[in-house]
Order: sequence, then C-alpha cells, then structure tokens
Amino acid sequence: MAENDGRKLNRMFNRTSSLIAAEKDYLTELDGAIGDADHGITMLLGFGAVASELARYDLEEVLPSAVMTTAASAFLNAVGASTGPLYAAAFLRAAKVLETRQSLDLIGQVAMLQAITLGIQERGKGQRGDKTMLDTWIPAAEAASVALARGDGSADLWREVVAAGEVGAAATRSMVAVRGRAARLGERSLGHVDPGAASAVLVLKAMMEVFGD
Repeated sequence: MAENDGRKLNRMFNRTSSLIAAEKDYLTELDGAIGDADHGITMLLGFGAVASELARYDLEEVLPSAVMTTAASAFLNAVGASTGPLYAAAFLRAAKVLETRQSLDLIGQVAMLQAITLGIQERGKGQRGDKTMLDTWIPAAEAASVALARGDGSADLWREVVAAGEVGAAATRSMVAVRGRAARLGERSLGHVDPGAASAVLVLKAMMEVFGD
C-alpha cells in the first residue's frame, strides 16, 4: 500500500528524533560553549514527544495539516524553553499552508519548508546573520525555491536544500550572536557553531530522507 502524506510526515518526525538522539551529545557540546548545554536534550524531548503523540493516531485518517498541528502542540508541551515556541509556531504555520493543499507533492513540500521558516522568523523576530537556527532555515528555503523554479526533481531539490542548510549552519561559526542566550557573550560567541542551526540541519536531513527519494 502506498504511503500517504500523514504517514510520511510521521516518518519524518520519527527520523528527526532518531538523528537528534544520535547527535544529542554533539548538540549539547555546542550549546555548552555559548548557551546552557541543554540543546541536545531539549530537541530530543521535543521531537520525541511529537513521535510519541503521533503514534497514538490512525494516520490513514489524519490529514497532513492535522499532523503538523499535533506536532506543534506536542513539541510546545514538552519544551517550555525558547525552542519550544519557535518550532510550535513553525509547525502551526506549516499546518495552515497544508490545509489548502490536496497532497504533499514537491510544490507542497517546498511550501511546507517555507512555512516552517516563516513561522520561526515571525515568532523569533530574527533574520539571517543573527547566529540562530534561521541561518540554516532561510538558505534552505531559498535553495528549495530556486531548485523548484529550475524544475529539479525531489532528490536533487532536497540535496540542494540540505547542502544550503549545512553551509548556513557552518557560517554561524564566524558570527556574533545577537539573539538568545548566546547574545550575552557578545564577541566571545565567535568561533562556535550555533547549536540551533546545527540541529536544524538534522531536521532537514530527515526531510530529505523521507521526501527526497
């Protein structure tokens, strides 16, 4: 039986949780340099809660927009720190976009990615260059738009998305943080990759694994 969109999103969230679990110590190490050393744990709690909540549903009957709404609620309930509201806003924005789509085709996938990025940007009031997760999400969303306009297939498009996100995350090493806890360090935040940008790359990789085949 063909995998429907709800199950694809469920697999995406489960894969994200697995990737973050594997990199939890690395993310925590990054956060230890410029934050509270809890980012790996926080992200695992959030995406683990999403995966657990979605396991309770019959995903043959749940629309993609409802999956994203459930993800937003589960993530926010599990993570009360700043990351929680950011990803909750991202998933709610994606849910709103998916309400108007009949299927999560390639255009829908790009629309979802753009909505996630916009949700984070609106909730956090941030921009590219602030040394945050947006330094991963914004170039990834831009790469998706370019690849879609060029007529790339799903595999090539998602490879471009992840590559752009990785470059964006790596670039945070040369930035001074202006938002979040890291902003308290000022110039001392230089030389460190932002943990939120690093974990965002893992989310993008999970999306590529599910949608880029």
